[in-house]
Amino acid sequence: MEMRNQYDPESLQKLIADFPDFPTPGVIFRDISPLLNEPGALAAAAELMAEPFLDASVTHVAGIESRGFIFGPLIAEQLNAGLCLIRKPEKLPGATYAQSYGLEYGADRLEIQSEALTRGDQVLIVDDVLATGGTISAAEQLIDKTGANVVAAAVLIEIDFLAGREQLGVRDVAAVIHY
Repeated sequence: MEMRNQYDPESLQKLIADFPDFPTPGVIFRDISPLLNEPGALAAAAELMAEPFLDASVTHVAGIESRGFIFGPLIAEQLNAGLCLIRKPEKLPGATYAQSYGLEYGADRLEIQSEALTRGDQVLIVDDVLATGGTISAAEQLIDKTGANVVAAAVLIEIDFLAGREQLGVRDVAAVIHY
């Protein structure tokens, strides 16, 4: 894939801001806001996230609230795939499936509309960060409830020492930036 601008993983990483002890002591929050503020950086990040899956027969991209919503539509467009949303509780109309999960600093729950995906759909999960793996693992479980198949996950940032990748059922995980 030809890059439309000057950004590569190293230059994108320089646009990530670190906030120690946020939201709780001991956590370093990796903030993508400066990347989003830089013209062309978001498009470059989405291209790099989509690139490993251009020939993967992905039919749907599942964007996880909230920052997965930023990358999800761009990646879905590049892969000529549909987009479904995985949201925080009580944000989706109609029948939903729910899944609770643990975070590095607490617990939460995600939901997906029960009709968002169907058996045979090949799904790429998209989020901004893979840390402990709880969020993406919960998304995998939700997608399983719909009958669809998770083929891979794409993230902008992976926090390697937290070993979140090991908590996932899917083994094809692509990250643009590693810490």
